[in-house]
Amino acid sequence: MQPRIISVGAGRKHGLNKLPALSIRLLEGHGVEGDAHCGERIKHRSRARFNPGLPNLRQVHLLHSELLTELAASGFALSPVQMGENVSTAGLDLLGLPLGTRLRLGDDAVVELTGLRNPCIQLERMMPGLMDACLGRDADGGLVRKAGVMAIVVTGGEVRAGDVILVELPDVHVPLKPV
Repeated sequence: MQPRIISVGAGRKHGLNKLPALSIRLLEGHGVEGDAHCGERIKHRSRARFNPGLPNLRQVHLLHSELLTELAASGFALSPVQMGENVSTAGLDLLGLPLGTRLRLGDDAVVELTGLRNPCIQLERMMPGLMDACLGRDADGGLVRKAGVMAIVVTGGEVRAGDVILVELPDVHVPLKPV
């Protein structure tokens, strides 16, 4: 299956309040136009309060829709963008991609993966047990964060549901870590 975008969204306020949209515009070096996390410098309140001058490595949040299917089997009925992601994907193992992977979203936009999203207390406030459901263990007992990946915008452009995703892997495979 060719990886695709199944939904896009943005939210002007901080939190898990993204609204589904027909399209979103990615702005080079900033993120999603009109989104609370758009900007060159960090916008996530928990991190910005300590060091607001840090670069924003969390401009775009991508989540694999397969997680929503997994969560539904555990009793969590969620729709795309409801977990705060800007881009919901299908057919792409986002968590298995290395640091620096570039994803072409649609005709023009390119994002570069910077790390994993760390499931946060906002998920728990939305639905009790959801934060724990977004965590798992690998074969060695290591913690697996399943709440998607974060990226920066390398090339801006319009992104919409149905767009194809093309993957460009970096020369060196470095696993994603929380960012």
